[in-house]
Amino acid sequence: MTLPIDPAQIDPDDIGATQTTLEMDHEEAIEHVREVFTDAGFGVPVEFSPSELLNEKVDADRDPYYVLGACNPAVADRALAASDGKLGALFPCNVVVWEEEPGRQRVYHVSIMRIARLVGVAPDDEEMADIVAETGDLVDAAFEEL
Repeated sequence: MTLPIDPAQIDPDDIGATQTTLEMDHEEAIEHVREVFTDAGFGVPVEFSPSELLNEKVDADRDPYYVLGACNPAVADRALAASDGKLGALFPCNVVVWEEEPGRQRVYHVSIMRIARLVGVAPDDEEMADIVAETGDLVDAAFEEL
């Protein structure tokens, strides 16, 4: 299968890639990220550790890696309506925290709203542009506090 877009040509801004580094231990970083995103208007209905799962199931020997599934209910509702329900396949908006080295954690997020427009899951119209802008503002506010 040939991809309809060249991933090497995608600018990180096109997918709303945002990241930062926290100088703290892994568990402390998870708690901090959860608190900051909650304060910024997100709920965190889903959380899991792929590293724990993979280390247990396939002896992967992965460093700590954690996913926080963040969601702003009002924006999610608008996104579902704007995409005829399709965008829900990408929910929730994930924020990941992985340990680069002990005491140093990377926090990373991409905009599922932007990605949904790029791949045709959501329309490229004014309503979706407003949703993308609103979620971008919320994520930016959270990252400013990290």
